[in-house]
Amino acid sequence: MVRRIVDAGQAVLIEHGYDGASTNRIAEAAGISPGSLYQYFPGKDAIVTAVIDRYNSEVASRVHSSVLSQLQQPPETAVPAAISALLDALGSHPALLRAVIEQTPRLSGDNTVFAFEQQIGELARVALTMHRDSLPDDVDFEAASWMLVRAVEHLAIRYILDQPAVSRERFLADITRLVLNYFRSAPSPPPAKTPAHQRSRAKRE
Repeated sequence: MVRRIVDAGQAVLIEHGYDGASTNRIAEAAGISPGSLYQYFPGKDAIVTAVIDRYNSEVASRVHSSVLSQLQQPPETAVPAAISALLDALGSHPALLRAVIEQTPRLSGDNTVFAFEQQIGELARVALTMHRDSLPDDVDFEAASWMLVRAVEHLAIRYILDQPAVSRERFLADITRLVLNYFRSAPSPPPAKTPAHQRSRAKRE
């Protein structure tokens, strides 16, 4: 019955948005009376939270499995595989993603988002550490993993929702290039140029 109500809550949230997702509508979609619904959930927010938690957990599980399975692979292989898994997970329910991101106030579903970011961030930190020999000596692994996870997450969400005129292959290639920059040594700065007036003075001397 709980799954039935959460399924109904998801359908109503997608069709009517958060403001229109009343308990009466959810109960009707579930084929039960409002009184029966209240035996399992105290109100609309609890149902929407359950919808968000389930969705976030499904996305996190798929991405976490992909990242973990690719951890021993070189970054050129592991990075696009992980991002592709994220795109697949987010893109499996774009209407629900839009409802969660754009229509739903921040409820306790944020906890699963935070847990997901922490798990993937830890894996990103491990991956960076495993390739420390190719990284600058002063790299901050904590900062790098924090930025990588959130940059990829945000760009992937906007790609799914905005549907820009960019092919998936192009998006995946470009975002992979962005991420791989963290696994490469920073280029040496060009030698400082001597100001023109100093060069002229040196010639005269």
